[in-house]
Amino acid sequence: MLEGLSAGVVTDVSLTQRITDALDEVESVFRTQLESDFPAVNDLCRHVERYRGKRLRPILTLLSGLAAAGGDPERGLTARHATLGAVIEMIHMATLVHDDVLDEAEVRRRGETVNRLRGNETAVMLGDYLISNAFHLCSSLGDYSLNLDLGAVTNTVCEGELLQLHHRDDLSLDERTYLAIVRRKTASLVGACGRLGARLAGGSPQSEAALEAFGVAAGVAFQIQDDLLDLTGDPEIVGKTLGRDLEKGKLTLPSVLLLASAEAADRDDVLAAIVARDSGMLRTALMRFGAIEATLERARGFVREAKANLEVLPESPARDLLGSLADAVLDRSS
Repeated sequence: MLEGLSAGVVTDVSLTQRITDALDEVESVFRTQLESDFPAVNDLCRHVERYRGKRLRPILTLLSGLAAAGGDPERGLTARHATLGAVIEMIHMATLVHDDVLDEAEVRRRGETVNRLRGNETAVMLGDYLISNAFHLCSSLGDYSLNLDLGAVTNTVCEGELLQLHHRDDLSLDERTYLAIVRRKTASLVGACGRLGARLAGGSPQSEAALEAFGVAAGVAFQIQDDLLDLTGDPEIVGKTLGRDLEKGKLTLPSVLLLASAEAADRDDVLAAIVARDSGMLRTALMRFGAIEATLERARGFVREAKANLEVLPESPARDLLGSLADAVLDRSS
């Protein structure tokens, strides 16, 4: 992801190399922390490493440190940032493992999910192992406020998931409730990357707030795009089981907007398609009534909001790269 973002954006070519080196350190910390005396546990951890695709969250953590420090690498990119990036990535991996259990997904990153390979019990315990290690590793930073902060974020993530489960098969779900779910289950952790990355760099309260707001808005846009791909994407390109939201009765923004805009007679057909879990009919309706474009426009709006929050930060290649990262959310197909 970093290589694609940096093209034509970074005037200081050493920035890309610094971030790449820091990401290598994140990988090293991640693997070392999860190392077990038992080969069976190590095999599971190696398998779940394939879930780590674009590394959006550690990249955002690292770039936020640099952006908050005005691009100063000595202050904005430290070993503590690599550790924090690994912590946040473990939390994110745990949510993916648990999500696959909830969704009964069989494929992620073009490989079989843990629940498919080893069953739900193993997948649940692996997710717990990742969470436990994340907070153990976070404690090594020697700043209890980071544990408190990330503990609050994981509480919020769980609230979002519980709220979504509560609204399963709720055909009256509105956009406001959908966004409340998304801000909690996805965007809160992305926002924490910006806020805590800035904090470790000694950033001002204003830079922390701006980078958190950037992350939240970008995280909402990311989830909207993810939900759209779940209904309209190509499984071979996306690389995971698609259609699980519809199958599990979870209305997402494309369907919410479609139901809100469809005429009465057409709305009955859309409701019938949702109730029947008919993804083909629903995709046809999404295209016919312009719900795909409406969904994309909502995502564009959140990307614009994300980038606007960067304006309070000093100009730097890191700030520019963050803006490019937000734009890339709209271009993703996997």
